[in-house]
Amino acid sequence: MSKRKKRADKQRKSEITKGIFSVLESDPDKSFNYKQIASKLGISDPAGRNTIIKRLGQLAGNEKIAEVARGKYKLIVSQNYYTGVVDMTGRNNAYVVCEELDTDVFVPQSLLNKALNGDTVEVYVFPRKRRGKKLEGEITRILERKKMTFVGVLQMQKNFGFVLPSDYKMYTDIFVPKNRIKDAEHGDKVIVEINDWPANADSPYGTIIETLGKPGDHQTEMHAILAEYGLPYEFPPEVEHEANKLDTSIQEEEIKKRRDMRSVTTFTIDPKDAKDFDDALSFKKLEDDWVEIGIHIADVSHYVQPGTLLDDEAYNRATSVYLVDRVVPMLPEILSNKACSLRPHEEKYTFSAVFEMNSKAEIRKQWFGRTVTYSDQRFAYEEAQAMIESGKNKVPSDVSLTGKTYEVDQEIANAVLHMDRLAKIMRKKRMQDGAISFDKVEVKFNLNEENEPVGVFFKTSKDANKMIEEFMLLANRRVAAFIGKQKKTFVYRVHDEPDEEKLLTLQGVIKRFGYSINMKSRKTVTSSLNNLLQEVQGKKEQNLVDTLTIRSMSKAEYTTDNIGHYGLAFDYYTHFTSPIRRYPDVMVHRLLQHYLDKGASAKEEEYEDKCRHSSNMEGLAAQAERDSIKYMQIKFMEDHKDEEFLGVISGVTEWGIYVEIVENKCEGMIRIRDIKDDYYVFDEKNYALVGEVTKNEYQLGDEVYVQVKNTDLVKRHLDFSLIGKKEDKPN
Repeated sequence: MSKRKKRADKQRKSEITKGIFSVLESDPDKSFNYKQIASKLGISDPAGRNTIIKRLGQLAGNEKIAEVARGKYKLIVSQNYYTGVVDMTGRNNAYVVCEELDTDVFVPQSLLNKALNGDTVEVYVFPRKRRGKKLEGEITRILERKKMTFVGVLQMQKNFGFVLPSDYKMYTDIFVPKNRIKDAEHGDKVIVEINDWPANADSPYGTIIETLGKPGDHQTEMHAILAEYGLPYEFPPEVEHEANKLDTSIQEEEIKKRRDMRSVTTFTIDPKDAKDFDDALSFKKLEDDWVEIGIHIADVSHYVQPGTLLDDEAYNRATSVYLVDRVVPMLPEILSNKACSLRPHEEKYTFSAVFEMNSKAEIRKQWFGRTVTYSDQRFAYEEAQAMIESGKNKVPSDVSLTGKTYEVDQEIANAVLHMDRLAKIMRKKRMQDGAISFDKVEVKFNLNEENEPVGVFFKTSKDANKMIEEFMLLANRRVAAFIGKQKKTFVYRVHDEPDEEKLLTLQGVIKRFGYSINMKSRKTVTSSLNNLLQEVQGKKEQNLVDTLTIRSMSKAEYTTDNIGHYGLAFDYYTHFTSPIRRYPDVMVHRLLQHYLDKGASAKEEEYEDKCRHSSNMEGLAAQAERDSIKYMQIKFMEDHKDEEFLGVISGVTEWGIYVEIVENKCEGMIRIRDIKDDYYVFDEKNYALVGEVTKNEYQLGDEVYVQVKNTDLVKRHLDFSLIGKKEDKPN
């Protein structure tokens, strides 16, 4: 039998199975024989009727339907239909994740019934034949498609084409008729939109909506990363036009409505390559040891008004996206880099949290509201760090933005040093209260003019970074508590307690390195997690342990339901300090001003929907950012194919091991079939591959030497060849 014939038979069998269930479900109290079912399905040919008879017998034998009398069948009435989300595996089967069930439902590819990864579906769960067996089911209805556009490579035939999607969880290609190919050519990377999926078709039908370019080209791949997650890389002309029409001048009439803080010493501290400055700090000495500290945030909500195209676009984006070589902003440049950016020596509209604090970082008074400010100085983190480390007002040439040594105004330098001391007190107290200190190393790239990676470096958080962080945390926490205690609808940033099962998994991994977590209570868990993160600093396993610890945590999200923030040990927390790049901060500013104006509590359901959207978009942006890092890592490793690297095994699966190179954090895979000295099997319990004959083990955390075997920029995949364990290599 030909493959085409087999496929057609399989398709018809699947359709008849669905038809049988649809007939039985139409009247659950009635029984049907094969003739009645065939009649209802409009099947009159002998082959079709025979298939119905055969499937009825099989379904009854598998206890999926009941044979209530000889040749008469009835639906097994049960509550076996659930709603869930499809999670495709790499082998084209799927699991449906249902909130109502304590385990996921396995669905083989033959019973997906055209459901795709991320779709919300109805799944019928088959009765378990024996205790302990995993739940299996069939997708009976697609309730909502996750997405309809995909990125892939066009393969042309004579009168049509197929797009082969880049997403490995997309198990089918997409058929494109010739008249829907537009100007795309064979081999182009394109964006295709699914229009239809006929019942008798193996592949969905689509239309090419954009040609991105040739696979492997830098611009093509960056745009492809954004397109895969439905993220835009340019603004619609009408949005740009609306932004450019805004009056961004500072008006006397508007200043009168605000607290004027232009005369107070104010400065910004940001990365040296930053273009948008969300936040500034101000410092003013009061009587005795009291000082006034202002946290001033760009007043985006003054310019971005509800109901405008600008606001709609900002909401849809919900966040700026930070790829390795570019920023895709939430707001057009006229706002993000100019009008709203707190640039030095410019007056700006701001939204501020102002605190009176003593030398013990105790607060006696707080104030929130709209202000106008003037930034006296811009510092890069490295410049502020140099002042903190030296205790002086001199910035040396090696870290200076100007490339020359210069002296900072003594009043500004004193403010930086004083605030650094206060930040250290606040940080210490936060740690004592049970906050978890994540100082994960960030991988950064030195790029040349063509955006080619010529070097890798690691970004670590120093005192200047931590000072800014503490004052931003203070503003976020105090704003959230101010509204939260009024019991009014608000946007919170929450973080649930870690799942005990995930902590036990983490415990199993870190034991290999001699660490442990005390699971006795919440306090002992947070204390031992902090000790763990401190102990691994600078060690080969740091990045692995940091990553696994973060994965063991719950995911932070936006919601109107305040459950506190576990990782920061705050009862109230929000995002107030970055409205240029996060839409939830814009919502927080609007709500705060509304309540300062004595407004009634906002509609909770409306804001909960906006919170959910913001959390989802944040997740997509994070995935795109990770993909761009992976792309640059592979591009960097293309020029190092003949070199030998020391790495740490960062993941173990049934198909191979993942290794992270110590010196540059690039991660690649060694396929199990490429380890030639034995036949290796996956030991899931011990996170290891074990040789059947030699009993040789490759475990999570082992140090090994590797060499680059293959780099694939299009699939963003890096393959290593295994040279051997570090311990086996002679000195």
